[in-house]
Amino acid sequence: MIYVPYSVPAVLLALALFFKIPTFIRAWRNPEVRATTLLLVWATAAITVIIPVNIERLNEVTGVPNIAAPWAYSFLTASGATGLAMIMRWSEEPSEHRRRKIRRIYAIYTGVIVVLWVTFFLADTPDVRIYDLDTYYASTPWMREHILLYLLAHFTTCSASVFMLWKWFKEVENPWLKSGVVFLQGSFVLGLAFDISKLTAIMARWSGADWDWLSTKAAPPLALMEGVFAAVGFITPQAGPALKEWSRNWREYRRLRPLWRAVLVLAPAAATARFGYWVPLELRVMQRRQRIHDSLRLLAPYYNTALYHQAYTEAAATYTEPKASAIAGAVAIRDAIAAYSKGTPISASKQSLQIGTEITDHIDAISVTLDSPATANILRQRATGTESMSAHA
Repeated sequence: MIYVPYSVPAVLLALALFFKIPTFIRAWRNPEVRATTLLLVWATAAITVIIPVNIERLNEVTGVPNIAAPWAYSFLTASGATGLAMIMRWSEEPSEHRRRKIRRIYAIYTGVIVVLWVTFFLADTPDVRIYDLDTYYASTPWMREHILLYLLAHFTTCSASVFMLWKWFKEVENPWLKSGVVFLQGSFVLGLAFDISKLTAIMARWSGADWDWLSTKAAPPLALMEGVFAAVGFITPQAGPALKEWSRNWREYRRLRPLWRAVLVLAPAAATARFGYWVPLELRVMQRRQRIHDSLRLLAPYYNTALYHQAYTEAAATYTEPKASAIAGAVAIRDAIAAYSKGTPISASKQSLQIGTEITDHIDAISVTLDSPATANILRQRATGTESMSAHA
C-alpha cells in the first residue's frame, strides 16, 4: 500500500497520455502536439521511476547504486523543457523569435541532462538511498552539484511556467481549456513548493542542522500532487468536451428509447446493422434515429388525420404548442401502429403526408411523451370520444 500514492499520479499521467495519442497519430507533424505528447511521456516516466519498488529494481538490474536518480532527474528536466516549449507555442504567435527561444531552451536543458549524468558518475554514492538521497548526499562532491542542478532547473521551469500561464490565462476563452490552465498553474506552484522544501533541507544540512523531514516527508507529497494536477490539467481540456458530448448522446439515446421500442413491431426497410460493444455511442444514436425514421415512413398510410387534429386541439387547451404537438403525434403513432398491425391502411392524402412530416419533426418530444403514456391515453380517449359524438351528431 505504500506505493499507492506514487501510482495515482503515474496512472493519471498515463491516462492523459492515452487521451493524447489519437491526436498525436492524426497530427504528429504539429510541433505543439509533439511537445504536449513528449511532456506527458517524460512526466509519466519520471513519476514511474521514483516509485520505490522501481528504484530498487533499477539498482538490482544495473548493479549501479542510486542509478534511478539521474534517470528520474533527466526525465524531469526533459519534461520541463518540453513544458516551456509547449506553453510558448500556446501563448505566442509563430515567429522566428519564438523558434529561436524554443531551440535555446532545448539546447540548455539538453546540456543540463548531460551534466546530470556526468556529475552522477563522478560522484561516489555507494550507499543506496531510496527516500533521503538528496539530504544524505547533500555535501558529497559532485553529487551535491548533481542534486542542486536538477532542483535549480526544475525551479526555473516552474517559475517561468507560472508566469507565462498567468499572462496567457486572461486570453483563454474556452472554459475547458481555462480549467486546464488553472490545474497546470497549480501543478507548477506545487513544483515550486517542492523545490523550496528540498533546497531548505539541503541548506540546513550544510549549516549542520537536521531538517531532513522537509525533504523526506513534506516534499514527496508535493511532487505527487504536482503530477496529479498536471495530469488533470491535460485531461480536462480533452476529456471535458468528450464527456459533455457523450452525455448529450446518452441523453438522446435514452430519450429516443420509448419511440424506438414502439416501432420495433414494424418491419425495417433494411437489415439492421449489428454493432459491437465498443462502437461509439454517436453511431448507436444515429442507428436508433434512422430506425425510427424508416418506421415512420412505413406508417405514413396509416395516420388518422382527424384523430391527430382532435388530439392536438384537446392537448392545446392544456399544454403549450410543442407539448400539444408531441401528444397529438404520440396518439397518431399509436393509432397508426394498431392500424398497421391489423393491415387496415387509410388512403394517403396531402393532409396525412403533412401530419407525417410534423410527426417526424417532433420525434424527440413524441418519444418523451410515449415514456409517460398516461397523458397520451387520456387525450386519446377524449379525442376519440369527441370524434364519436361528432359522428353521431
